[in-house]
Amino acid sequence: MALTGQKKAEHISAAAAAGLVRSGDWVDYGITLGQPDVFDTALAARKSELRDVKFRSCITMKPRAVLEADPEGEHFFWFSWHFSGYDRKKHDAGISHYIPVNLGEIPDYYRRFIDRVAVAVIKVCPPDEDGFYNFSGAGLWHRAVIERARIVIVEVTKGLPYCYGENNGVHRSEVDFVIDGDDAPAAELPNLPLTDVDRAVGQLIAAEIEDGSCLQVGIGGMPNAVCAALIESGIGNLGIHSEMLTDGMVDLYRSGQVTGSAKTTHKGKVVYSFALGSRALYETIERNPDFLCCQVDQTNPPEIIMQNRHAVAINNTTQIDLQGQAASESDGHRHISGTGGQLQFVRGAYASPGGKSFICLASTYERAGIRKSRVVLDLTLGNVVTTPRSDMMYVVTEYGIVNLKGKSVADRAKALISIAHPDYREGLEREARDNRLIPKGY
Repeated sequence: MALTGQKKAEHISAAAAAGLVRSGDWVDYGITLGQPDVFDTALAARKSELRDVKFRSCITMKPRAVLEADPEGEHFFWFSWHFSGYDRKKHDAGISHYIPVNLGEIPDYYRRFIDRVAVAVIKVCPPDEDGFYNFSGAGLWHRAVIERARIVIVEVTKGLPYCYGENNGVHRSEVDFVIDGDDAPAAELPNLPLTDVDRAVGQLIAAEIEDGSCLQVGIGGMPNAVCAALIESGIGNLGIHSEMLTDGMVDLYRSGQVTGSAKTTHKGKVVYSFALGSRALYETIERNPDFLCCQVDQTNPPEIIMQNRHAVAINNTTQIDLQGQAASESDGHRHISGTGGQLQFVRGAYASPGGKSFICLASTYERAGIRKSRVVLDLTLGNVVTTPRSDMMYVVTEYGIVNLKGKSVADRAKALISIAHPDYREGLEREARDNRLIPKGY
């Protein structure tokens, strides 16, 4: 049934829409697939007229015209809830800045703490028969932004997949202005080839997953490798309740192993808050009633995650210390990604009956031709702790899997040393004993 309202959205040019932005405004761009392009180009053309315009967005999938037009950051300031590779480069250049969050809490931030949204601009699908502009595969916190915005603009494109969901759209009665988009296809996220390390980690985790488990899978090669290993294993009756929908999970769905019949929430549905991946992923979710795109406060809160039995959370980290603190989002003071939903899913999966949380990482990395251990005595100076030691459950490298729940500091250190690269184990044990993590004679 169509909604009714007093307001009628006005169709205007991108240049006219960009003319609504004033110096000092906070402008919210849509998130991931919802970032506008035509509006972005039009606003960049006004650079010399504007000062101190601040943007909020998340996981930028292509270059932003406002940033490319202002490389010194004198007119436009970019704030991101989670970095992509592009956001990271702009952070390195000093013109992109991170906002610390638990991703599933962001709708609440807008409703309780953020009172400055002058203009919201979201890329959307053409209106459906009920007058709703669909958010495509990017539910996230668009509804909360719209509630707080003084001016709501939609950039309409035929290039995005139409995705079924809960609250996954904005009605024309809530929109102030409509502009025509460029109909370019949705931006794709390349999937890098799986490495032998990815496959080893994937197989270790897959062996711990039972029939009827409900999966959350993070971004990256290792989580996708888990999906590949599950396909090989033939394990069935799986459910999906995830923040992000990846190609690996869609491959699992296509294999017939995802039914969702054992789920408590949204039984039979693949639930996600945003989808990023290949053209094949977008073609699979388009108008597919098996998939449900929801706002992130419907996917990420631990109290919702835990309602599904045997919830399984699979996420990456880049460094872990011998007490079990995982630093997943920075390299020292250089920010590289974000907290995302990692901590919320770690907690939700642990609280689920029979649930399991896995944090995975390669045992080593190489930089400038020098190999180093990712399992360390102390985190790199400035590194941000994403998952505290008190929340850590399973940790996985290509050398094994350990469960830290209920273990003392000494036993944690020993367990983590056992899955470090063999070349570093002796040194790590010596450091642990020298610093009294492992007591003498233990």
